[in-house]
Amino acid sequence: MTKNHQLFQQHSGLRWMNPYQALEMENRRNNLIAQFSDEVKWGFKGTKPYLRSLSKGCQLCGEGEWSCLFITGKCNANCFYCPTAQRLDHAPATQQFSFDKAEDYAAYLNKMGFKGVSFSGGEPLLFFDRLTNFLSVVRQRCAPDLYIWMYTNGKLLTKEKAIILADLGLDEIRFDIGAMHYHIETINFAKGVIPNITVEIPAVAEETEHLKKLLPDLVEAGVTNLNLHQMRLTEYNASQLEKHNYTYLHGEAPVVAESEISALEIMQFVAQEKIPIGVNYCGFQYKNRFQKSGYRRKLAENFGNPDAWITEAGYVSEISRHHFSEHEPTTLDQFLQEKDGLTSIFMRFSGLLLQPVLDTNEPHELTIGNNNYKILIKTVVSEMEILKEDFAELSGILSGENTSPPESANLFKVWRHTQIERGLRDYY
Repeated sequence: MTKNHQLFQQHSGLRWMNPYQALEMENRRNNLIAQFSDEVKWGFKGTKPYLRSLSKGCQLCGEGEWSCLFITGKCNANCFYCPTAQRLDHAPATQQFSFDKAEDYAAYLNKMGFKGVSFSGGEPLLFFDRLTNFLSVVRQRCAPDLYIWMYTNGKLLTKEKAIILADLGLDEIRFDIGAMHYHIETINFAKGVIPNITVEIPAVAEETEHLKKLLPDLVEAGVTNLNLHQMRLTEYNASQLEKHNYTYLHGEAPVVAESEISALEIMQFVAQEKIPIGVNYCGFQYKNRFQKSGYRRKLAENFGNPDAWITEAGYVSEISRHHFSEHEPTTLDQFLQEKDGLTSIFMRFSGLLLQPVLDTNEPHELTIGNNNYKILIKTVVSEMEILKEDFAELSGILSGENTSPPESANLFKVWRHTQIERGLRDYY
């Protein structure tokens, strides 16, 4: 809380959630959820409510099987809610890696074993030749069932470009119609050309009623899915968001509370009116938990010890009967079998990182395409002792039976690095 206040202290017009507002807004959220029909499902440990269907891309994202390549950082729109700078062009990049050559990105995808890839920005259509080069090479060099989609505001889309993208193997196109002031004419260029059409936009509270009225037109335009994101506050959009009467929630990153309410309200409306479109709410907590853990897990599975215990949260966990400097780690099964005869154990958690090696003369452990990398192991929780009286609760955490945050500081660290938290986040 203090960190967020300090980070945005120059924006005095921002309104932060207080306990009284939180109670009122959580009641509003609960009432909306109570009205949901049985058609509304709760995916990914209750963090992603969705109606009727999730696109294949959304499913792969939640499973950690997706790589998002930012074709450029430059955009031709000026959306008030955009959380990034969107001013400068750069080489296509994902995570901390840049790829000047499409062949190297395809090699990276193959090495990591991703099942889905998306092209984003900025606005990818600003650099159409670059986009089509990467799309073509990825489609040619990767698995034939790789699912490929792209994000666009649609300003530069034409029928001819849609046909080219479809011919190169694009499976899905996602439009941010908020950047087009909710005009949807360019979606028609993709209708009947690109197999799957999605509208993916932040849920903007003051546009809720407008979007409800627009839904039949989206269906007519061939849109099968509506993805609603939670708006978040960053250094890039704070000056713009400050002009709106939003309430901001604390957490790993500040988000707009009204945005979540808007998304749930639209989902409830679609179900009630039986509008034939899939809707899902993509909240920040879902992204923060599943996207990050999925990538950590990919790194650990591909480049770590094949016998390592990789937690649901994507960390490598180790257990030892004694200090790690004195004894080899034991396995989870061994601990569960031997715990009655132990007085304490030691645990630690680590994560793997790939670090690009730019100097060809510098030592490296891995080559992917034409790029060299070091494999780094970063300790995120150093050695800590768990006493016998906590073994029962610890066993429940490690088995996944205890899903609530424990009170013990050490057990909380174990829980946080072992499990992915369930459900929507409390407002205060």
